[in-house]
Amino acid sequence: MRQTPPESGASIHTARGITTTALLGAIAAILIFLNFPLPIFPAFIKMDVSDAPALIAAFAMGPAAGVAVELIKNAVNLTHTSTGGVGELANFSIGAAFVVPAGLLYKRRKDIRRAVTALIVGTLTMTVVAAFANYFVLIPLYSNFVPMETIVGMYRAIIPYADTLPKIILMSVVPFNLLKGLIVSLVTFALYKKLSPVIKGL
Repeated sequence: MRQTPPESGASIHTARGITTTALLGAIAAILIFLNFPLPIFPAFIKMDVSDAPALIAAFAMGPAAGVAVELIKNAVNLTHTSTGGVGELANFSIGAAFVVPAGLLYKRRKDIRRAVTALIVGTLTMTVVAAFANYFVLIPLYSNFVPMETIVGMYRAIIPYADTLPKIILMSVVPFNLLKGLIVSLVTFALYKKLSPVIKGL
């Protein structure tokens, strides 16, 4: 991620950019299936690195491309949803909160220091948005399908003190998204420099 001039042709508004965005969206849609549970969180909260292609798109072509990858990924996943669309809404909104600030910051200056800053800011923004979204929208919306008492019980089975919605947010949602942001950032940081020439050549 050394400092470079803006990539010619690396734009979502070009035919190359549209093709690249669609390809990264397809990769993200596949990666979301390669999820895995973590023993410190309830089993239904699973880790995946499907935001990495969206971050790569945001770094290479701007934040709009990152959001488009998030949209493609969740549109594909919506065809076989098991959450009535709530999970896909959560994944899209929280993923967009990650890639937009990261893409905007990196777009202004493309060097390693700015890339690290962008990933940190993106992780923190995603975590804050996830906390508010889960508290005010996502968990209450999901409670229309699963009783709130059952939802709280699933968290309490892993984290005994998480017996209220605010505690669930602080003890589970916040740490999970910080950890996810760290993992996805490391994957993105490792892959972007290698994939950037390929993206520009597509």
